[in-house]
Amino acid sequence: MLKEFKQFLLRGNVVDLAVGVVIGAAFGTIVTAVVSDLITPLISAIVRGPDFSGLYFTINGSKFMVGHFINTLISFVLVAASIFFFVVKPMNLLIKRSRKEPPADPTTKKCSECLSEIPIEAKRCAHCSQVIV
Repeated sequence: MLKEFKQFLLRGNVVDLAVGVVIGAAFGTIVTAVVSDLITPLISAIVRGPDFSGLYFTINGSKFMVGHFINTLISFVLVAASIFFFVVKPMNLLIKRSRKEPPADPTTKKCSECLSEIPIEAKRCAHCSQVIV
């Protein structure tokens, strides 16, 4: 049973998934830092105070922190936009540039006698009646 567990852990999919989760968490931290340290202060400088954390309302003594939700929503949109514009778009462009379409198979060939274009399956040229080998 221990041998099977070891085999399961060392399988490619599990190791790849573990590496992906760790890299994703580290990347998430970087993106969050970019949003909170660079983009949010930039918006704050333009709009003059986008901090909504003080907004709330109460119903029957329960405090609803609407401002915190709005801050979290804005942060999510900024993180999603940062990932889209700084990761997804460049990666898609890179992948698009690296893929090259293979040339289409030729459908015609040149007659050896008169050099006109004829279908590739032709056995005789339609222009000069030359037999094509």
